Amino acid sequence: MLSDVYLKLETGQIIGLFGRNGSGKSTLLKIIFGIISALDKSIFINGISKNKSSLLLNEISYLHQNQFIPNHFSVFKTIQLSVDKQKVDVFCNDNFLKPLLNCKIRNLSFGELRYLQVKLILFNQSKFVLLDEPFSGLSPKMVEKVSLLIKENSQEKGIIVTDHNYRSVIEVATDLRVLDQGKLRVINEKAELFEEGYLPSSAIF
Repeated sequence: MLSDVYLKLETGQIIGLFGRNGSGKSTLLKIIFGIISALDKSIFINGISKNKSSLLLNEISYLHQNQFIPNHFSVFKTIQLSVDKQKVDVFCNDNFLKPLLNCKIRNLSFGELRYLQVKLILFNQSKFVLLDEPFSGLSPKMVEKVSLLIKENSQEKGIIVTDHNYRSVIEVATDLRVLDQGKLRVINEKAELFEEGYLPSSAIF
């Protein structure tokens, strides 16, 4: 059970969220976004209370672990419906996506689809982004592409990332946090994650 969790996130910051399996990492993201209710939840953005879920829709974007784009859509139609009209050309000016624009979502590989999903979330107008397992199931090449997307967009956004691919999370994160027995605490040195058993003994930094 989560309790007394305090988290401050600023634009330009990427927080890597760690914790043992079942510690509540995904639950915390869902509470922040408003999918799960919580007692005494308080969210302030620029000093203004945003506790109602309806007020958070333009402030926070959330990438969950499941596929959320209709399979019969083309990549280009998905982009048109999801991205501000003034940003469509910029979004599509992507050497990785260009060959895929006319493809149906159902025909994309897992990596191609995840890349598209992450980019759609990052192009949202919101200033804060929650990424749950953005690297899950991706090849090393696709992990690099998604990591670059996250880093590039963090200049104007505050981002929280949690993923079982701990190396990739550590590589993109500017700050580290760990959920331990329902509470959130700061990790100052990466080695702490290993020493306290949050990463496997085979972990290499």
